[in-house]
Amino acid sequence: MSWNLITDDWRLKLTALGLAVLMLGAVAFSQNPPTTKSLTVGLNYIVPSSPSTPGCPYNIVLINPPSKTNVTYSGLADVIANVNPSNLIATVDATGGRPGNLVKLNVTAKYLGAGRVDVQPPSPVAVNIDTYQCVDVPVQVTARAAASWQIDTTKTLATCPGAQNPNPCKVHFAGPVSWENGLKAIASFPGLAQGKTDSLNQNVQVVNATGPVDFSVRTVPAASVDVTSVDIHVEAFAGNTSASVPLVDSPPTHGPPSNYRVTGITITPLSVIISGPSAAVARVQSIILPALDLSNRTSDAIFSVQVTYPTGVVGDTQVATVKYSISPNPNATATP
Repeated sequence: MSWNLITDDWRLKLTALGLAVLMLGAVAFSQNPPTTKSLTVGLNYIVPSSPSTPGCPYNIVLINPPSKTNVTYSGLADVIANVNPSNLIATVDATGGRPGNLVKLNVTAKYLGAGRVDVQPPSPVAVNIDTYQCVDVPVQVTARAAASWQIDTTKTLATCPGAQNPNPCKVHFAGPVSWENGLKAIASFPGLAQGKTDSLNQNVQVVNATGPVDFSVRTVPAASVDVTSVDIHVEAFAGNTSASVPLVDSPPTHGPPSNYRVTGITITPLSVIISGPSAAVARVQSIILPALDLSNRTSDAIFSVQVTYPTGVVGDTQVATVKYSISPNPNATATP
């Protein structure tokens, strides 16, 4: 082939080659055009750590922060087709955040997949920030005693599972300091207590000044307690009860002289209040007063008598008054 054939009209040939390349690029470009889309993705939060505080590793906590944001991105269609929530990451860095309401924090987004994708910065988010704090809260036991029993509070307690936990049990709470106002941990004994009783694996309810702490409210980091159930030991002792019982007179050791009779008996007071262990009180139906001698009484007679109570009970009255109304017997035979 002659060199002249190659070099002849080289400009024309070069132009033709360029046009061919452009046509090929146009066809490819039409099949893979630049594309812009948006996607809703989850938000990841970074909060500052506090390693100087053992067992309490953060400085701040975000209360109910937004969980998602909308991210806009662009690139060639074949690359954009691979973008999904697993490789498009949105992050909120709260390291510089300070406690307050509706604190504005910037959001960054990044594509982690293959190919070039241009990601636009998402809109900032507004979050409520509180101080993160940890406290140990003793578990309080609530228990109801059976009838005539009383709870011994000095011997009623909750124990945590595991030998390493304190006795009585304490719950380690970690979360917003605003949730700790009036914070209590309570375990309730089921049923009615009498004697010594143990109840295992009872739930611990955490409450504050506004009511039960709602751990379903999302916080970052998550608010938590390290103990959710405890074993409860309750001791109850037989308590005192009281009852009203009547005073009853005994038959006189000797009646009034002949030709006289008793026409009425008045006891003051009519009844007394006794108290003591329920079993002992239940056995007492009345209090019998001592027998009196009327052998030399021909008119109304008034006696003050000591009230004696059965063993195991005590009463509110120590002295009672017994009045005998005595009158001549109209049916008696006259003495000649």
